[in-house]
Amino acid sequence: MIGREESMATLHVENVPNDLYRALRACARKRHRSIRAEILTLLADHLPTAKELRARQELLRKLEQGRLGTGSRGAFATTEEMQRKDRAR
Repeated sequence: MIGREESMATLHVENVPNDLYRALRACARKRHRSIRAEILTLLADHLPTAKELRARQELLRKLEQGRLGTGSRGAFATTEEMQRKDRAR
């Protein structure tokens, strides 16, 4: 719906190993972030959303189309093809 904001989910994590928690807290302090902000940043950096996966698939599709262009290796000539063309001049 237009004008309606999507509610945010809440995530609770229990039984985090002490050494992992200390490492997380150290990273957060180093970056001047709260632990919450550090966790959200880590998740965003390492877990692609459905939108990100679609964008990656589209990029891959475009790259594959470019590879199917002219020349034996796609849109770009191989070094061998460039050398032959240069020698022919």
